[in-house]
Amino acid sequence: MKDRKVLEAEFHDAREADRLILSEEEFKNKYSNKKFYVIAKSVRDDKDKLIKSKAQGSKVLDYCCGPGETSLKLANMGYDYVYGIDISAEEISTANKRLIDSGFEKTSEFQVMDAEKMTFPDNSFDVIICNGVLHHLDIDEALPELSRVLKPGGMIMAMEALGYNPLIKLYRKMTPHLRTAWETDHILTLSELKKSKKYFNKVNVKYFYLATLAAIPFANTFLFKPIMMITGFIDAILMKIPGIQLMAWQMVFTLEKPKNKID
Repeated sequence: MKDRKVLEAEFHDAREADRLILSEEEFKNKYSNKKFYVIAKSVRDDKDKLIKSKAQGSKVLDYCCGPGETSLKLANMGYDYVYGIDISAEEISTANKRLIDSGFEKTSEFQVMDAEKMTFPDNSFDVIICNGVLHHLDIDEALPELSRVLKPGGMIMAMEALGYNPLIKLYRKMTPHLRTAWETDHILTLSELKKSKKYFNKVNVKYFYLATLAAIPFANTFLFKPIMMITGFIDAILMKIPGIQLMAWQMVFTLEKPKNKID
């Protein structure tokens, strides 16, 4: 493996070891960037509705699955078979145990695997979920592999941070212990979306969270819901404005119709 991949594996092995021994509060304090996801309900709701609509009769890949939270959600949605891969052996062990304990041992499979050099045959999956993982990878290696293993009529759903907002970029630079150096320097931009069009005929993107970031400090107070409601209304307007939408924290995009394949 390349040095960056060794570092990714070591970082995520260590984080998973911490998750298993620390209390929930201790873990959140150590990995404080997790607090931002308190505002992420609209992204989850938006993507889950689409992902669930694809479940019947489908095989799904949880690409860089981590400890398996998304994998378990996919299994509960009714996918015929859930596959998960990750570079972290510790997280793969947790993901496998999580689905076995939930009764999905016969319809799930997890492997330690290089996401840029997958061992799956061509056209293996109906749906692939990339849950905040592409910025950990060399996008020029990952995109052709994702296209290769996706079935002609399949769909990739990707949820990623966006790399333009200067304040968010500053926060990342000031908290290097929360991520690897590669991750910090490879947050996605429109450049990566443009590259995806080399491998997929259909690319759709939505942007989320700018004004709503203001609600995070109020997460554990009675003000959180009303602030989220107000800032969510503002974001509904802002996220339609080219340029301003690029200041968003996250984007969700789908990749369909892999090129050079017949449906």
